[in-house]
Amino acid sequence: MSTVLQVKEFPMFMDGKWQAAESGEWFDIIYPGNGQTVARVASGHKEDVDKAVAIARRTFESGIWSKQSIEIRAALLLSFAQQIMQNADELAYLEVLSSGGTLRRVRNMDILQIADLLLQTAEFMKSYPYVEYLPIQPYPGPANGQVWREPIGVCAAITPWNFPMILAMWKIVPALAMGNSMVIKPASHTPLSTLKLAELAVRAGIPAGVLNVVTGAGSQVGEALVTHPDVDKIAFTGSTTVGRNIMRQAAGTIKRVTLELGGKSPSILLPDADLRLAIPGSLFGVFLHSGQICESGTRLFVHESQYDQVLAKLAEQAQAIRMGDPFDMETRMGPLVSKQQMETVLNYIEIGQQEGARLVCGGKPVQIPGCEGGYFIPPTIFADVDNQMRIAQEEIFGPVLSVIRYKDVDEAVQKANESIYGLAAGVWTQNINEAYRIARQLRAGTVWINDWHMLRSDAPFGGFKQSGFGRELGKYALDEYSQLKHVHASLVTEEKRRVAWDLLLESPIEKA
Repeated sequence: MSTVLQVKEFPMFMDGKWQAAESGEWFDIIYPGNGQTVARVASGHKEDVDKAVAIARRTFESGIWSKQSIEIRAALLLSFAQQIMQNADELAYLEVLSSGGTLRRVRNMDILQIADLLLQTAEFMKSYPYVEYLPIQPYPGPANGQVWREPIGVCAAITPWNFPMILAMWKIVPALAMGNSMVIKPASHTPLSTLKLAELAVRAGIPAGVLNVVTGAGSQVGEALVTHPDVDKIAFTGSTTVGRNIMRQAAGTIKRVTLELGGKSPSILLPDADLRLAIPGSLFGVFLHSGQICESGTRLFVHESQYDQVLAKLAEQAQAIRMGDPFDMETRMGPLVSKQQMETVLNYIEIGQQEGARLVCGGKPVQIPGCEGGYFIPPTIFADVDNQMRIAQEEIFGPVLSVIRYKDVDEAVQKANESIYGLAAGVWTQNINEAYRIARQLRAGTVWINDWHMLRSDAPFGGFKQSGFGRELGKYALDEYSQLKHVHASLVTEEKRRVAWDLLLESPIEKA
């Protein structure tokens, strides 16, 4: 790839400046498009986590950000958005370089989404209920009751490799909006854009020490953050398996935890669906970013009356998706993030065939001219899939679609809900009332009707069941990064009217 000229070193970013790891160690970043090393990043350990958390705690306690006015914090978030747009080219380059996401998507979606998130959050901050007043009650005496929302303290975020910028900002923005300080550990495959975001936050005027990035392995940095006694909250996006471990580890210090975990999202195509929308929409739902999206529509339920017709159209359009160099703006689908992930997906494809599913298209690695050594798997579709097969129940996190036959809508809904996951779901139909009826029955945190992947900065995102708990995006995310405090002020000025005290203390009237 001609755009990669040299291997660059990236230290960690703490207290507003670049800092090497205490150990002096580094690890390599591999470009998924050709398998070559393109960067070296500081490899953090527990001592780096201790340092970052101490910085975040000191900054929080200083009040330079936590006690700053809402108006100034909102203004600085808008300045942050401006910095992101001014540095969009570099951010996009770093994102594509490490994740393999297409430049077409990163420039036209990811950058705009994180800027919009900052703009919307700055607006939410103006009307957020930081103080709520309770009604005055006559018993046991009039009092002024207030409920305050305050920052939690030091928040830690552990983010995945599929959407490094977006998923980091989903945590950074509400945490900072509410006045918290933060330490973030990006995935080892994809730390580059997160490091740049932290630098841009300081350039925007957000005080040094508010946002700190520690890079390194999850076993070193992630575990140290989750178990650190001075970290007040953990926000994690990743696999359900790792999420379970984080819950166990966080229990030691009773940390608040939000988890956005795996998915095996069902998409129900009703017989009356407009196939001109439903076919490309279903493909968009599963093959965007090579299927490496937690809420991808990886299970497509098709009525038996149109199963063969739909399958043929799916295969035809899937095979026409243009794969290529992620830096080519005409490329629609790039590589998987790593050799390990490619091997995982290929293993699931083999399992699907062993289980008796019929491979319709794809299924084998492909070589892309100019990207030799890249981790490319074409759109892969399985037919005759039973809902209990592993390829229909386990998260593959790759470009693999399971097409499942159903006889009636009730059966489709039942099978759609037969999963440990509940992140997203979808319905394709021209009958909007029927779509809403079905949506009510689907056990998922997001339900799309005649669409997919449409996440809004003002709508909550999160899962049911083992897809996690807590919500990101919108004003709902602000709740996740604040603490509730009830403040009671008695308005009773005479001792003899303190009727509740009589439950323990002798009445002054009785003394007389």
